[in-house]
Amino acid sequence: MVSGYVEMRGREHDDASAARTTRMPAGFISNGRKEMTFARIRSGCGVMVAVTLVLAFCAPTATRAQKSAITFGSTNATSSNYALAVAMSKAIKKELPNSNVSMIETGASVDNVRRMTKGEIDFGLVMADTSIQALAGTGPFQGKAVEDLAVLYVHDIVTLQLVVRADSGVATLKELQGKKFSAGIRGSGAELLTRQMFQLLGIEPQWSPGSIQDAIEGTQNRQLAGYSKYGVGAGLDATLRELMVSTQMRYLSFNAEQQAAILAKIRGVAFAEIPANTIPGQAAVTTPIVFGTYSARVGTMDDATAFAIAKAINENRQFLIDVFPHLKDMNFKEQALKTETLGLKLHPGAKKYWLSAP
Repeated sequence: MVSGYVEMRGREHDDASAARTTRMPAGFISNGRKEMTFARIRSGCGVMVAVTLVLAFCAPTATRAQKSAITFGSTNATSSNYALAVAMSKAIKKELPNSNVSMIETGASVDNVRRMTKGEIDFGLVMADTSIQALAGTGPFQGKAVEDLAVLYVHDIVTLQLVVRADSGVATLKELQGKKFSAGIRGSGAELLTRQMFQLLGIEPQWSPGSIQDAIEGTQNRQLAGYSKYGVGAGLDATLRELMVSTQMRYLSFNAEQQAAILAKIRGVAFAEIPANTIPGQAAVTTPIVFGTYSARVGTMDDATAFAIAKAINENRQFLIDVFPHLKDMNFKEQALKTETLGLKLHPGAKKYWLSAP
């Protein structure tokens, strides 16, 4: 069972670099600047005599060389995670008041990575399993590895929720064989993971690609058996809550054999329980759980900007908690640093912040 952000069942990628500890240099300035008058100073920049010496020229800071315009990609506007992205935008604007920060609607994980490679966005929502495939050049990134993709922060640890109409005649994953089913938002991490898992398990629904709104309407109209979508933590998201007003729904669960097959082949995924009665009257179910990150490319985002964005999210996380109350139990620093043990990269600028964060 998911309890806060403590336990996940699954295999973690061993990364020797995660065992190394990096410490902040003694002269690092996290924000602002220091001035000294009529002083002789010895620093990493050399010996200098000046009326006013700004140390920012000697060491990188969180406020130096930040991008003046920042655009980040989120997800479909009908998703609960879109509202969370709006809160992130507020947090970042508060920390970087001199930067023009824009958040745009996208197709989520896979779409966001592709947009980063085209220079359309500076960073975006990317689920951990999608990041691993992008780094390795596998799956939808076959032959097109994005080797400098790196995490800025973890925004949630979420369950992939597969739901069907209670009257669909589907009670198990295998019973989706040949049934019309939406794998999630086109271009999203949910769609990628769902399709890859079903292919691995030898189950072939009639896929119905489209937006989450298409999936909801298709389910309501009984054209679809159901859909797959990342939830809010291990609970109901706004989309499913709204659907359940008119349509009785049920979760589908992964059995032990299915879990083992997926864990053996798909990195970045673990399993956890959605508690009983999350959908009233339904027993607990076991489903995939994945780290949700916002990531950038090291080659296109400087360390100062990455540092400032990570700092903005952590120090203004109340904006995020106001939207997703369960995030009050998440240790943002711990989860950001943990991504390196899962086979992901952490942006050097963001890592510098997270190592220094309280």
